[in-house]
Amino acid sequence: MADENSEEQGYGQEEAREPSPDLKRLNRLVGTWELSGDTGGTLTYEWMEGGFFLIQHVDLGAEAKGMEVIGHERPLGGQPSADIKSRFYGARGDTLDYTYELEGDTLTIWFGERGSPAYYEGTFSGDGATLRGAWHYPGGGYEAISTRVW
Repeated sequence: MADENSEEQGYGQEEAREPSPDLKRLNRLVGTWELSGDTGGTLTYEWMEGGFFLIQHVDLGAEAKGMEVIGHERPLGGQPSADIKSRFYGARGDTLDYTYELEGDTLTIWFGERGSPAYYEGTFSGDGATLRGAWHYPGGGYEAISTRVW
């Protein structure tokens, strides 16, 4: 017998949903990328079953290892967040939050919330095989070039 409160809140009710078009645009990231510039390592992106979350595996050597889950936040019974959010889980216990946006060929990743002074901005090459950009933050930054190897 179903709980009346859970039915009122939408728990257990199935609804047809599709991943958002802005999230689907991140399909350009799927594959394995080698990093160069002022950093090095590899990034691998793959879709989680269902297509609502993009999983990034990060290996920047001693600098950072871990995985990131990228998608719209959606609390139980709620609506998806307007922004694409992510959380990085690092091998040293770090949990870091980011906000993603892909407009045309320009990928922007803010550390924390949209508009943060710490952000990455990069541009895909015409063939999509290179993402050239830099991380910017108060007092510094570094170049990060991603080249697709798969």
